[in-house]
Amino acid sequence: MSDCTKPLALITGGEGALAKIISTQLISSGFEVLSPCHSELDVGNELSVKNYFNENITRDLDLLINNAGTKKDSLFLNLSEEEWDEVIRVNLRGAFLCSKLALKLLCKNRSGHIINIGSFSAISGPIGQTNYAASKAGLISLTQSLAQEGGKRNVRSNCILPGWLETQFTADVPENVKDQVLSSHTLNTLNTPESVAAFVLFIHTQMPSVSGQIFQLDSRIHRWA
Repeated sequence: MSDCTKPLALITGGEGALAKIISTQLISSGFEVLSPCHSELDVGNELSVKNYFNENITRDLDLLINNAGTKKDSLFLNLSEEEWDEVIRVNLRGAFLCSKLALKLLCKNRSGHIINIGSFSAISGPIGQTNYAASKAGLISLTQSLAQEGGKRNVRSNCILPGWLETQFTADVPENVKDQVLSSHTLNTLNTPESVAAFVLFIHTQMPSVSGQIFQLDSRIHRWA
């Protein structure tokens, strides 16, 4: 049964390591957390999203974290339309569908926050990830537009670029590629899901005047265009 005394957070892509750790951090800080996996919520399917919201969001929503994501890496000339479409469907369309329903609730309450989990690929697209990079770049623009529209109703929107995390999402990446990524960090260290979760909690609870911003949480340097 839902505890109406606790702020309610929804995190998509609940089967992932980052979602689990963010959920744990939020729960330990007094939140009630919904963290559905793909079988419970297919974010890229409009009917699935509508049904999940109708059945599970039965009170005021405080925080939406668009975390669900997928990747299907391939060199551009080998990339199929199906591989392109599926990555855009989950990573970008999914955030759109969930944000649309969440924003209606948040605007009604004149309070709340949408956090999009982006990627460094959005600002520096790597070889073999045109579909993934494009989807995450779209999240940045989605974040900024939502911040402007939601701001009139005191609803915030921010995007976090977590950096390279050692999770199942990167488990199949060759060691030489991981070494190359590590060498691009000025501190020569990788981020952790725990530090990302701590930042999520911090920006949501301690930075109420911040919206429309992109936060890169590693030590890679990129000159923004």
